[in-house]
Amino acid sequence: MSESRPSRVPDSLVLIFGLILLAQFATYVLPAGEFEREGRQVVSGSYHAVDAEPLPVLTFLTAVPVGLIEAADIIFFIFIVGGVFGVLRATGAIDALIGLAIRRLGGRPVWLVGGMVMLFAVGSSTVGMAEEYVPFVPLLVAMCLALKADAVVALGIVYVGAGVGYACAALNPFTVLIGQSIAGVELTSGQSVRWLLLAICLAIGTHHILRYLRRVQADPSCSLVTDVSYAEGFELPDDLRLTPVRMSVITVFGTGIGLFVYGVGAREWYLTELTAVFLGIALVAAAVARLSPNRVARAFYVGAAELTTTAIIVGFARTIQVVLTQGQVIDTVINGLAAPLQSWPGHVAAVGMLAVQTVFNLFIPSGSGQAYITMPIMAPIADLTGLTRQTAVLAYQFGDGFTNMVVPTNPVLMGMLALARIPYQRWLRFVVPLLVKLYLVAILALMLAVQWGY
Repeated sequence: MSESRPSRVPDSLVLIFGLILLAQFATYVLPAGEFEREGRQVVSGSYHAVDAEPLPVLTFLTAVPVGLIEAADIIFFIFIVGGVFGVLRATGAIDALIGLAIRRLGGRPVWLVGGMVMLFAVGSSTVGMAEEYVPFVPLLVAMCLALKADAVVALGIVYVGAGVGYACAALNPFTVLIGQSIAGVELTSGQSVRWLLLAICLAIGTHHILRYLRRVQADPSCSLVTDVSYAEGFELPDDLRLTPVRMSVITVFGTGIGLFVYGVGAREWYLTELTAVFLGIALVAAAVARLSPNRVARAFYVGAAELTTTAIIVGFARTIQVVLTQGQVIDTVINGLAAPLQSWPGHVAAVGMLAVQTVFNLFIPSGSGQAYITMPIMAPIADLTGLTRQTAVLAYQFGDGFTNMVVPTNPVLMGMLALARIPYQRWLRFVVPLLVKLYLVAILALMLAVQWGY
């Protein structure tokens, strides 16, 4: 077989570096301005122009280490969790679990895909999981390849679940609860509607993945990554027996995740505590599986090294935000997008809020960061246009969550794409038709929310 020609599709790092350059150019074109802030929260109506020196020409280079530093918590979390999953894979437990899923549900893709998408969505909807899913990508790619599917299906399972989970989050403490707190809405209120929306959007997302999966299984040439080699790095081992020891390791892992879920809800844990929980999981799992200290260390090194590309992508993606912040134009963008909404009628303003949050997520892909910046503006606008503040929070959730599946400034998405070897443009071809369907649901939901005074 002749060697395939190199792909002309730009690598994720090339695309992100181009966006860094574009961000610096924007700072020369847009006027500088800022809102007054009380802590992390902006003061509505306080936007004003400021004098700002043009960024130095080489800012697109000097901002890169700053971006890496500002994303350090996520970057090191990715390295450590990658190492922990390396240890778990050395026990054989994770691969055995995947083998069991293939044997039991390989002929029933609706249960396999639907169940996994639901698990990822519930994790995002309740405790805000996203970065935690990165190590699952190569495992799911290996599973999908064994099912005669492809890496797009694997990433679809993870990120459609996460995106829908964030967009329709019932209790996510990092998005919906922060948004409700800033807007002055009772915390956790209105969640029955969001659970219903989660079920509807999950059904749409699962159907989209399954339709693509069946097309690829019927004709492998239909795969969006048919020219990408997965010959190395995604193999399942020969021994996939789910022994009592491996079952014990899986129990240790599940218990650790349960501990973190408790910590997020009861003690406001986040990345530092989650990292500690994962390290504890690795130590206990290694002891249960009777792995030698040296073997644990080597497995940890290998697992962490496999996520190096992902970690680098995360740091470079964060640099885009650094450049826009240093140029003092982020608040200018927010003010320009939000100002027209005040003169629009309720139904139109609700959809306009969705559009504004969608666009702004390109600049601040952090859900909590976006809430602190936009909700103090959107909440008063909701009052002026006759909307409830609960509806304003829902528009924020939709704009943040759904676009997380597509914006190239989302470091977690870009890292996962690199890990799964999926070119960004190919992912767009898969996910954009789904986003059209999900946005139609979001628009209808917002209009009904206005109509019923949600």
